[in-house]
Amino acid sequence: MNLTATLPLAFSALLRNKMRSMLTMLGIIIGVAAVVMMQSMGRGATAYVGEAISGLGSNMLVVIPGTARGMQQTSIGVPLFTAGDLDAIRRQAHDVALVSAAGSRITRVVVGPYNRSVTTSGVTPEYFAIRAWGAGSGRLLNQEDERQASTVCVIGQTVADAMYPGQSALGQEMRLHQLACRVVGVMEPKGASAFGMDQDDVVFMPYATFSRRIMGSDRVQVFMASAKAPDRIEDAKEQITEILRRRRHVRKGDEDNFAVRDPRELQALLQSVTGMLTTLLAGVAAVSLVVGGIGIMNIMLVSVTERTREIGVRLAIGARAGDILTQFLVEAIALSAVGGVAGIGIGLVSAMGVARLIHVPFVVPGIAMPIAFGVSVLVGVVFGVFPARKAARLNPLAALRYE
Repeated sequence: MNLTATLPLAFSALLRNKMRSMLTMLGIIIGVAAVVMMQSMGRGATAYVGEAISGLGSNMLVVIPGTARGMQQTSIGVPLFTAGDLDAIRRQAHDVALVSAAGSRITRVVVGPYNRSVTTSGVTPEYFAIRAWGAGSGRLLNQEDERQASTVCVIGQTVADAMYPGQSALGQEMRLHQLACRVVGVMEPKGASAFGMDQDDVVFMPYATFSRRIMGSDRVQVFMASAKAPDRIEDAKEQITEILRRRRHVRKGDEDNFAVRDPRELQALLQSVTGMLTTLLAGVAAVSLVVGGIGIMNIMLVSVTERTREIGVRLAIGARAGDILTQFLVEAIALSAVGGVAGIGIGLVSAMGVARLIHVPFVVPGIAMPIAFGVSVLVGVVFGVFPARKAARLNPLAALRYE
């Protein structure tokens, strides 16, 4: 008997017990759906992390003082940077396009009856170009503001909504850390960072104003730089490191008392973690495929027992043992294959719904779908062989006498 004739017989046998066939496929459906969903969500999370990190800025590098202690950076007893350090990098680091000082402190902002704690950051005008962050209304800080240490500020959208509800913040005054400043711009919304922090809950002011009036020191806590092109980031890091080692008198062979951080390193680490978690969860979900396979084997054994007389009749009229084995094996494979297709569909729909719910990109898990389908078919083959062989080895005379 060829496969063309076997397929209709297999499907007709399965359709005689529709509910049992559906329940048998359920384990495969759940397993495949779980694998597809986990892979899709994992890739969506990876894409979200990539977008969030790339949204930090264009070819950005962050330079912080301190020495490495395992995975942490400690700045105890380490000198901060100076304006001269930044000027030296601007002049000598040929692959560095922009450099900006940056410092921040949590301060209390007061406007009339409203007050709240916000992150107040002192930055130079280059900061906004490095971060690729523009003004939604008004203007950004400029060189004139920095040179004159003007008492002006640019605020995030969250601060604008909280402190000036129902009105424009432009031209208004706010008091922060006993310093009155005039709002000259509102930043375009940037949303939450990769770590869930609200990037719009911030106030920016010229670094010269921030360092003198709030920090009380002209030292630079942190500074940011951007490479001239993505393929020159490593060269820019090397040049910054060389200049700072020389200016901070770090002897050859000694450990740097600063670090040049590349957000791509954080992106690679986070993507590696999400990748491992995705693989782990997909592996756990795949266990349900084994459970589904056991269900298939169990039902096929029941089917062999129920159809013993049918098998005896077929053997008596000339069917070979191979024909019987093929029919039951095809039935098992059909159950797992149909369950696999249904599981892929359900997994994609579920992943799309969850992605919208938690606001991460929906990513079709390309290679995961054919692999999940192939594994489901393999499960049908593996767990269908034993019942099929049992059916093929039945004695025709004993089968005919079976009640």
